[in-house]
Amino acid sequence: MNMQQQLGQIAILVRDYDEAIEYYTQKLGFELIEDTHISDVKRWVRVSPPGSSCQLLLAKAADELQRNQIGFQSGGRVFLFLYTDNFYRDYHNYTAKGVEFIREPSEEAFGTVSVFKDLYGNLWDFIERNV
Repeated sequence: MNMQQQLGQIAILVRDYDEAIEYYTQKLGFELIEDTHISDVKRWVRVSPPGSSCQLLLAKAADELQRNQIGFQSGGRVFLFLYTDNFYRDYHNYTAKGVEFIREPSEEAFGTVSVFKDLYGNLWDFIERNV
């Protein structure tokens, strides 16, 4: 059996759709793929880094349990991995826009890496791979 699969979307809990859209599009330079109003309180909002086939579904927390998990979906570990073709170009652009890096860039066997927090505290590895 010859199977081909890929991740399409990853849901991330957010407090507010508009603040999340602003952060991901203005600070990280992601593209707004879709913003469809489902009801008065629910929207289907997808963002993606330019050229990526995987998208983030910005899911507004619907209850107290979900609100308590915003920024902590991975238990405090790095949650998402953002690859770039030019680490220092994007690193300097992000820091100029106020993205909070919590680990200085380092050269590792697999490439250049740093860790940043998004507006909710989710940790991201930011990587330019050697391969």
